[in-house]
Amino acid sequence: MSALGLLSISKMDQRIGNLLLVLILSVRGHETDGDRDFKMCGTWKHANVLRTLHYDIKHGCSGIVIAANASTLSIQGSVTAQCHISDVQKLIASQSSSTSFCVFWEPLLDQLMVEVDKENFTLCKPRELQANCCTYLSSGEQKSSQLYGIESGSIHGDFLSEKVIAEYEFKGDWLNCKEYFCNKAAQESRGANMIEEAVLRSSELGAIYLPCAQTTVIEMKEDFAGYNVTLPAPRGVPQESIPVVHLPACLKPAKTKKSKVVCSFYKNSTFFKKSSQKILTDVVGISVKNEIITNLPEPLRIKFHHSVLKKTERSKCVSWDTRKDNEVVWRETGCETYRHSEVETECCCNHLTYFAILVDVNPTRRLRHLEALTYITAVCCAISIVSCAILFVSLCRQRKSKNQSSLVHRGLVVALFLLLVLFVSNGTIANVANESVCRIMGSLLHYTLISVLCWMAVEVIHTFWMMYMVFNPSPKPWIWYLLGFGFPAVPVISLGLVGDIYGQRKVKSDDVTTTYRMCWMTDSRSALMSHFIINTGLLAAVVSSGLIMLLLVFRKIHNRDEWRKNRVAFLSIWGLSCLFGSTWTLAFFSFEASETILFLFCIINSLQGFFLMLRFFALERMQKNSQSSSDFSSTGSTRQQMLQNS
Repeated sequence: MSALGLLSISKMDQRIGNLLLVLILSVRGHETDGDRDFKMCGTWKHANVLRTLHYDIKHGCSGIVIAANASTLSIQGSVTAQCHISDVQKLIASQSSSTSFCVFWEPLLDQLMVEVDKENFTLCKPRELQANCCTYLSSGEQKSSQLYGIESGSIHGDFLSEKVIAEYEFKGDWLNCKEYFCNKAAQESRGANMIEEAVLRSSELGAIYLPCAQTTVIEMKEDFAGYNVTLPAPRGVPQESIPVVHLPACLKPAKTKKSKVVCSFYKNSTFFKKSSQKILTDVVGISVKNEIITNLPEPLRIKFHHSVLKKTERSKCVSWDTRKDNEVVWRETGCETYRHSEVETECCCNHLTYFAILVDVNPTRRLRHLEALTYITAVCCAISIVSCAILFVSLCRQRKSKNQSSLVHRGLVVALFLLLVLFVSNGTIANVANESVCRIMGSLLHYTLISVLCWMAVEVIHTFWMMYMVFNPSPKPWIWYLLGFGFPAVPVISLGLVGDIYGQRKVKSDDVTTTYRMCWMTDSRSALMSHFIINTGLLAAVVSSGLIMLLLVFRKIHNRDEWRKNRVAFLSIWGLSCLFGSTWTLAFFSFEASETILFLFCIINSLQGFFLMLRFFALERMQKNSQSSSDFSSTGSTRQQMLQNS
């Protein structure tokens, strides 16, 4: 998930011109009318004379009067908590006899603004969030006019009158403004965005208390070197249970001398309960004014305190990108989870948005007995590595013969040896190497895996050739090497150029405090698709072709004398070959498998080198027994060749 900023890209463009106006009119993901407590618009019909804007605003809550005549648009009354201002402003000359205008009043910020024919006037600048304010401005008396005045007046788009009115009166009432604002935000789909935006537009710094959230506003100056934020605690909540946030120095935009960042804390909030995912009660939102922050070189850190989780539960850091999701969707993208204790989890994230701790209550999504499986795999791989080395030495002794079977076997042994060595050393490299080295390691591991599968396919093709193409010359050795070592490089290089395919992969165990790392294909959508298309597809092709080849060989030899005389030997050799191929077949059932299948897959698949050595020496022994027999007919010679080359 990308990082969340305060405003969408389309609304960032509106800041050019008059920043104060845009900060009032634009709110993340909301229509402007939804955030205005009062918005009165209309068309001012005036004479072609010098025009002025007259305003006289006082403290109180008696209401305001918006009037217009041939030369003056006036706003007078008492609606503010602190602002007191009176003045006359000259307006830009107009060639038209009518001018559009709007009056905006935000009681929470004690802010009053007027827009006249795209000319903006901030009569009362934003202040701190008001506890009590004058709101609910309702229509009062209207004075009609024949020629000059306000035509087509409206409140939030609802017409008041299409006639020309000389004067509109609006009456107000005192209200608990913060409580009213929280109730209003709770009804919106992105109410948390409204809260943070209002806090950023206010003039306050430091701790700000709202009934629905506790926030802290910090001003980042040019010498900003990072900051540890202790969020304010709601009433009745101990301070030690409140999240602690560390803001890195790279959070401050380099292009600005000063910038405001707001850290919001939501305890038992209703803003994030529309998701089906289970999160802990605490949510922290972090935003920088007028900025979309992503890919931070140094992550921000949020330390959450929570209750003790069950052994079957796993906590993970998640974030919600409100720019992408209309509904609350929590994702792990861009966040790292560090479990410090049973009651403390730290989130390190490279972007800004809303953060929380998601509780995974589905134990089937974690790999069971991962520590035991890792140990078993390491031991079996070590046995296979030694077996491959012994087998390679034995095959090299046959190098002087013109038998191509030895060449094919050597290629498979070398590919399998490299795969096992890279796999055993993968975990160590993933824990100590950087991301670039891990990407290289992941691509090499993928290359050797495809190479092993390709050499298995070469074994199948070569056996079929020896059984059915006995009168045709065998392909040149370089063709086998091209298929076994050259072809695997094509998909690996292609995926490397695409990017976001290879890198560090994390595996969670049933012990929620343990995380295993490996350099392999990432969990991105493109990497997963590549895995299923290339790895699973090639595996399915090799296994199915091997089974077909086994049936064809059985049909060819089951009526011969050799089959009747050495049935047990044939069944042993081909049964071992079938077992060698079946090790990969178990991969199809290892995704949502039982514990038995998982252990069988790890044990049998890790012993491939040992099975390969066992198969070779069993074939070699059969050949020697066949050569020592008294009956050395041409039929027997064919049998020897078939066994040797299989």
